[in-house]
Amino acid sequence: MKLWSNSWPNGEPIPERYAAGQPTADGVGFSDNLSPHLAWSGLPAGTQSLVLICHDFDVPSRGDDVNQPDREVPADLPRVDFFHWLLVDLPPTVSALAEGEFSRGFTARGKPGPAAAHGARQGLHDYTGWFAGNAEMAGQYFGYDGPFPPFNDSLVHHYLFTLYALDLPTLPVQGAFTGAQVREALAGHVLGSATHSGTYTLNRRLRSS
Repeated sequence: MKLWSNSWPNGEPIPERYAAGQPTADGVGFSDNLSPHLAWSGLPAGTQSLVLICHDFDVPSRGDDVNQPDREVPADLPRVDFFHWLLVDLPPTVSALAEGEFSRGFTARGKPGPAAAHGARQGLHDYTGWFAGNAEMAGQYFGYDGPFPPFNDSLVHHYLFTLYALDLPTLPVQGAFTGAQVREALAGHVLGSATHSGTYTLNRRLRSS
């Protein structure tokens, strides 16, 4: 299997238009938040559906120092996963997703779901938990919402898009499913997989280096 994108080269910095957050004159703010172009080929024989997961594996495990202007999040702080996109039940007849097909702009309280284009379903990503305590932003966040790492993180964040080819037509997850539920449901059903990655930071020190 092969997965690629015309939006940025594999492993390279993600352009701001595909991120949820971008630098502004007085700090950071929301960006264009376009879902990227993705395409694939070489699906294994017997593929009945596809699953796409995007996650950031560099998220601080504690929020004590996050987005504090007087200090940086330490590089040696343990990191955890943060899901940005969960797309399941994508038919194997689909071979590409167009730029902006699943997201154009950042929607307060979240985009609707789980129903999605191509007869697929989308799960709840982790902005749901991030905004849970914010009265203006709290809601269920389905679909794609791109990078918005802490502006004071001393690490550049890595974003991994993984496409899985499955031996079953419908992933056994229901309702407002989560990343953990998708990963559990994948077990024993993956015929093949492929990845495409990118990096992003809002730390002005790192952006200028």
